[in-house]
Amino acid sequence: MATSTGKQGNLTFICLIVAVATIGGFMFGYDSGAINGTQEGLRQTFGLTDTALGLTVSALLPGCALGAFMAGRFADVFGRRKVMMLAAMLFILSALGSGAAHSALVLAVARFLAGAAVGAASVLSPAYISEVTPAHIRGRLSSAQQVMIISGLTGAFLANYYLAQAAGSSLGVFWGGFPAWRWMFWVQAAPALLFLVTLLLIPESPRFLVAKGRHDEAEQVLIRLLGASAAKAKLAEITASLTADHAPSLADIRKAGASSSWAWRPIVWVGIGLAVFQQLVGINIVFYYGAVLWQAVGFSEADALKINILSGAVSILACIVSILLIDRLGRRPLLLIGSLGMTATLGTLSWCFAQASFADGHLLLPAGIGTIALIAANAYVVFFNLSWGPVMWVMLGEMFPNQMRGSALAVAGAAQWIANFAVSSSFPWLSKNIGLPVTYGAYTAFALLSFLFVRRFVQETRGIELEAMQG
Repeated sequence: MATSTGKQGNLTFICLIVAVATIGGFMFGYDSGAINGTQEGLRQTFGLTDTALGLTVSALLPGCALGAFMAGRFADVFGRRKVMMLAAMLFILSALGSGAAHSALVLAVARFLAGAAVGAASVLSPAYISEVTPAHIRGRLSSAQQVMIISGLTGAFLANYYLAQAAGSSLGVFWGGFPAWRWMFWVQAAPALLFLVTLLLIPESPRFLVAKGRHDEAEQVLIRLLGASAAKAKLAEITASLTADHAPSLADIRKAGASSSWAWRPIVWVGIGLAVFQQLVGINIVFYYGAVLWQAVGFSEADALKINILSGAVSILACIVSILLIDRLGRRPLLLIGSLGMTATLGTLSWCFAQASFADGHLLLPAGIGTIALIAANAYVVFFNLSWGPVMWVMLGEMFPNQMRGSALAVAGAAQWIANFAVSSSFPWLSKNIGLPVTYGAYTAFALLSFLFVRRFVQETRGIELEAMQG
């Protein structure tokens, strides 16, 4: 394979392995979106109540937290690529198991395994990308992860729509005499298998290889990535950034000389803060009343899929803008812009809901307010996907020193999914007992706090080599 030396390195090879790694992001989004079309099938097949259905479906999130934590740790022991391969196998197993489930318990176990795969992919794909890309384009290539997450989500909507249309409904019979909702799970195995096979074709992270003392292998990977002239110098930098007396471990995230196991380095708490704030701004529930908002301005319920696809397209466009700006403008400015934009749009939504009334359990918005709410909700999604959506994952993958990257990702990734679960599970109770204006007001407050957090604690990482990251 021909290589080029200098700043660009072997850009073609780098882009190819990044494309493989981001399939993990696609699976992240696909697995999260596929469940939406299956819920009526699950309810009727297993006789689930609303509560039981919610618990069965949400079994994904505890698995995500565990998967993110264990993947971060296992990545330091077995390697980034091998753990991503394990995640791919879990994606396949969970897809087959969910579709074949004969009880709600089996389905919940399969969803938990899917969550473990999602959690692992969520932290390891951006970490791997950051470790194989040059600093000057690292942000752009790492941001592709968010595009793939949204593409996976949109792909799941399209696949579910096709299957439901072909069978007449999600309960209709499709191939092999099985209902369409089972095939909605089974088709996930196809991209998961592609992920597994293509992972066999990419190299291990050179940072991991150096940490394991496999310097010759690391140098060969670096030659393919950066060219022969730059490989030896980079190898020396990576070696110098690692502690010689022990392999990376969870103890590396503790402050030097600290006796308490919870006395973590400040950079770890910053990473946890970024991970948690990404969820506290309410991204996973801001469209809980999305269908109502669309109907309030004249759209029918039957247009829901087209609206989902449109929202996905808008989100992808926002991510593309982020890709174009992240290595020019920087990570920190994008986060600040996103926080201010989300504060304004969430505040607008809170005001809109304060004008609403309920009739027969349905949300009613005064004339004109529905349009304002709809615009604000879509603007919120744009600001999120321009900033906190991709940038948080980029920063988690690159902000930690080599010695502690796997361990810091373990705790930050787990914190992100725990926050996800807390926000998602609390929303129905909050909206019913406290009200939508106050609930959305809380998300507005967290968006403003995220701005202050970034201003005070987050340092810019644009263009900084991983070996120069300070802990």
